[in-house]
Amino acid sequence: MGFVTLQHQKAVMKYIIEKSLSQSYSYADYRNQIKNLLKEGKSTGNEQSEALTHYSELNETRMNRLEKTIVVADEYVQKLQQLKREYIWLVISEGWCGDSAQIVPVIYKMAQVSPKVELKLVFRDENDDLMKLFLTNGTRSIPKLIVLDKNTLEVLGEFGARPIGAKQLILDYKAQHGVVDDKGKTALHMWYLHDKGLSIQKEIMELMARLELE
Repeated sequence: MGFVTLQHQKAVMKYIIEKSLSQSYSYADYRNQIKNLLKEGKSTGNEQSEALTHYSELNETRMNRLEKTIVVADEYVQKLQQLKREYIWLVISEGWCGDSAQIVPVIYKMAQVSPKVELKLVFRDENDDLMKLFLTNGTRSIPKLIVLDKNTLEVLGEFGARPIGAKQLILDYKAQHGVVDDKGKTALHMWYLHDKGLSIQKEIMELMARLELE
């Protein structure tokens, strides 16, 4: 009975992933979708508010800057170019999410380097079934990178929603202040600025190294 249940779970997961991939975006299309909505004064996602639109506008500036400044470390470039297996990196994101704005351009730069990695992005609120499969401590935290075998669509691993250092910063801030206010968010973005995407690269490459050994 357990075997049947496990097989059923795998079949359901594969169906959800296939459905999400069918409505996924390339990185360029993802950026354009956000830009086009901003022209209408809207953000991505089901909820609309002035605050979310404001965050989306800030994130546009961040992503534009990161696309110009983020450099993939030489040691990771070499490893990404020498991957043996073929992968899809499926990222769950939203335009208003500050962590997404800091992390997704780094993932994009890494995927660009490797002939064995295809990057696809989906919006969280349009893919609730997928998001429910990849919760972080029971929450719908984004961004979430799901590493898939390109040929079988088997889930091989995941990264997110934050690198360890950023996660710890927020835990410490919450412990001290009880809430993550604007000052806490500013501290988080300063952490990302000083880190220059290196922690994200390191953690993703540690995951990929493990997958290459399997």
